[in-house]
Amino acid sequence: MSVSDTKNTDTDNNTTHFGFKQVDKNQKVDMVKEVFQSVAAKYDIMNDMMSFGIHRLWKRYTIDCSGVRAGHKILDLAGGTGDLTAKFSRIVGESGQVVLADINDAMLKVGRDKLRNLGIVGNVEYVQANAETLPFPDNTFDIITIAFGLRNVTDKAKALASMHRVLKPGGRLLVLEFSKPTNEMLSKAYDLYSFHLLPKMGQVIANDSESYQYLAESIRMHPGQDELKSMMDEAGFEHTSYQNLTGGIVAMHRGFKF
Repeated sequence: MSVSDTKNTDTDNNTTHFGFKQVDKNQKVDMVKEVFQSVAAKYDIMNDMMSFGIHRLWKRYTIDCSGVRAGHKILDLAGGTGDLTAKFSRIVGESGQVVLADINDAMLKVGRDKLRNLGIVGNVEYVQANAETLPFPDNTFDIITIAFGLRNVTDKAKALASMHRVLKPGGRLLVLEFSKPTNEMLSKAYDLYSFHLLPKMGQVIANDSESYQYLAESIRMHPGQDELKSMMDEAGFEHTSYQNLTGGIVAMHRGFKF
């Protein structure tokens, strides 16, 4: 059995996975927070190194799929260092708004500092928020994106339901996330890279191999393409679909609220 065959089921209602470990559900938020507190300062550099820069193309594709227009109100959830927010801000203009939300204050600070250094100040709001209990009124946003963040959420079904609640009728959700490679040879190569090279890169660049070991494990524990599509259906999204990117290493999921 390859690493990618690992099941992503919980052992009981009180525990969940933190990478390949089983932990108490109440502990996971703090454990994930520690990971991202550790990697926040080097997060952008590691993204470029880990993906060989391809993450920028995946995020560009997310923008292209969003249908964003001037005046839209957008939630960039688990937006971290603000790559999507920066692009959305320029498109929605002065009449629009982008909310960069993240549960981790260290990531949010890095994002805020980066965007302000880019001169992006007028139409961006920063909110520390848990995806499972979003602190926004019903029917607030035209578009919600969550890029490489859903796999770190403890209760993904609850988070998807929360996103559905705050999305406007006619709005769309875009979930960009690591997924399951569709080719066996690619899957094996990806396992070798993720569990042998990635932690070493994390040690050299961010002085933290354990956090990147967790990130590799969290990818394997995340629901596959069809399972996540079903979860979005159950949360109330309609016309759900997904498109594999880079051989299924990443998938773009779309869903609409009507």
